[in-house]
Amino acid sequence: MSAPLEASTEMHATGSLDGAPAEYLTPQDWPTLDEARAWCHDLASSHYENFHVATFFLPRRVRPHFESLYAFCRVADDLGDEVADTATALRLLDVWGRMLDQCYDAPSQSRHPAFIALHQTIVACNLPRTLFHDLLCAFRQDQIKTHYDTWDEAIEYSRYSANPVGRLVLMLCGYRDEQRALLSDKVCTALQLANFWQDAVRDSEIPRRYIPAEYMQRFGVAEGQIEGRVFTPQFGAMMSALVERTRQMLHEGSALNATVDSELRVTLDLFSKGGEAVLDGIAAQDYDVLRGRPVVTRRKKLLLLAGALLGKLRTERTPRGRAA
Repeated sequence: MSAPLEASTEMHATGSLDGAPAEYLTPQDWPTLDEARAWCHDLASSHYENFHVATFFLPRRVRPHFESLYAFCRVADDLGDEVADTATALRLLDVWGRMLDQCYDAPSQSRHPAFIALHQTIVACNLPRTLFHDLLCAFRQDQIKTHYDTWDEAIEYSRYSANPVGRLVLMLCGYRDEQRALLSDKVCTALQLANFWQDAVRDSEIPRRYIPAEYMQRFGVAEGQIEGRVFTPQFGAMMSALVERTRQMLHEGSALNATVDSELRVTLDLFSKGGEAVLDGIAAQDYDVLRGRPVVTRRKKLLLLAGALLGKLRTERTPRGRAA
């Protein structure tokens, strides 16, 4: 593909991505499907190593679809978080939403590689646009809501920011029932919350606070402690309560893993155990996330990957249709 150029039919139909990171601008030449898929693959590989590793454990037939889904989410997230000006970020997210609608309504006019690849995924897997728009709602909300008062508010945010991804992944793999989707929601919400708790300091620098004010008040944690990195026994007690409530949700949702085929189960186990590792990391440093982001040790990561690899090898020796 040639260098980006924001002067195209698509630009006039949907609006310009001017102001976005340069690598996300629409290219001058129309990408082929193979080029678009390669763009999504490269984006997934270069932006998030753990995601790239996880795709290895997915059934080969769904990996390109997984990567096109990731590309949509990655660009949308960066349009919100990597653009300093709130007004520009909101405009770009609106443009991305219109490009999504074009991908559904007039796909022959889509010129951006993310949407050329995503259209094939949408058609192959019959994906509803509402789930994609839910994700965009979360990214817009980040621009205008920076503090959360209650646990329920954080759960509601996760409904838009995390749960659609889990539901879409299930659909990529052929699962469309609500029972599995609700279990997936619990896992995705728990993973989102685990990230909130471990990233409390980083988020405060944006500035955002996802730790509910009701928990701070209940445990006697003062406003400003996160920004000032003032750890107290009260803060530790609060974080312990949040971690244990999140862990329970993750355990409940992980019942999903036993209900899917053995290939997908390997990936879901990896995500669930990764969430457990984050929560364990918080507990291991006595819930003091203010001194630094908890670290999942290299040994722990290798053990998780080794377990997933053994699971994959086992599924490859198991006839299709049977549980490993």
